[in-house]
Amino acid sequence: MSAGASEGRARVLADIRQSLGRSSAAPEAIVPLPGTGPRPAFDGDPVERFVAKMLEKSATLARIASLGKVGAEVERYVASVSAGRRLCVSKALAATAWPPGFEIEHRAAVREDETSVTPCFAAIAESGSIVTLSGADTPSTLNFVPENHIVVVHASQVVRHIEDVWAQWRASGRTMPRTINIISGPSRTADIEQTIQLGAHGPRRLHILLLAD
Repeated sequence: MSAGASEGRARVLADIRQSLGRSSAAPEAIVPLPGTGPRPAFDGDPVERFVAKMLEKSATLARIASLGKVGAEVERYVASVSAGRRLCVSKALAATAWPPGFEIEHRAAVREDETSVTPCFAAIAESGSIVTLSGADTPSTLNFVPENHIVVVHASQVVRHIEDVWAQWRASGRTMPRTINIISGPSRTADIEQTIQLGAHGPRRLHILLLAD
């Protein structure tokens, strides 16, 4: 988080505390209420449900054996959609080996970028969604600016319900990121004559690389 964003957040929290009649942050950590609310029940393997749900939502998916196969699958995919070989890649994937001829840039995405490659924090079987956290290594522009968004998902990251994401986040010990994005398929709209248009407000294509770890 940048210094300016950190200062802005501090001002907002100070205003909230003032409105509540508090002079400082709560002395004790917030503890979630015990138990859970009702959750939709479903049978079967959550990973297979996640796959089925993502395909229903116009995403594409390839199963790969290891992180070492990411470069080859990305090469195949960008060729299949006639995209260029310049990629905007999350710094979290900096150790990835890429085939010859690729131009890899680790930075936030801009309008000229065709394809981004990112990790995710979790994937949700219930809804068929991926969860990304913003940060220095994972700027949110990678998720929304390029036409093609390629996401690396480990099978171990798939949880059954959205509530499990928050439990996983608390257990990780991470601080709250500026943005948590829940993405369910490529961008779409039906505003134009009630006809589905992909890529209206974000990526036209979402491609999942599912690692069977």
